[in-house]
Amino acid sequence: MKKNIILSTAVSAMIMLALPWLAVTFVKGDGGMVACFALFFCVNPIYSVAIGIFAGKNNRRLWSLPVISAALFLIGTWIFFDMGETAFIFYGMVYFVLGIASMMICRVFV
Repeated sequence: MKKNIILSTAVSAMIMLALPWLAVTFVKGDGGMVACFALFFCVNPIYSVAIGIFAGKNNRRLWSLPVISAALFLIGTWIFFDMGETAFIFYGMVYFVLGIASMMICRVFV
């Protein structure tokens, strides 16, 4: 079980920390804006739902994965974009709700 938590946290760090860094560092100009929109509206929500489904299989032990994922998103965006920006708090809360909702749905139906 610890191996699952460590692996999921590492994947969350890669998606929520490394991808914004890559978008800011290597994609310049308008392409960077497109990359950020793709992250905020496609990649991160899909990952939040996926981590929620994974956590729903054993939510007594894995309930923290959606929390960790949303927290890493908030940390990553504040580091690489703008510290204290309130819009990122809203996005983090939406990703958290997506993860928790998919965890609960998976718990009920699977």
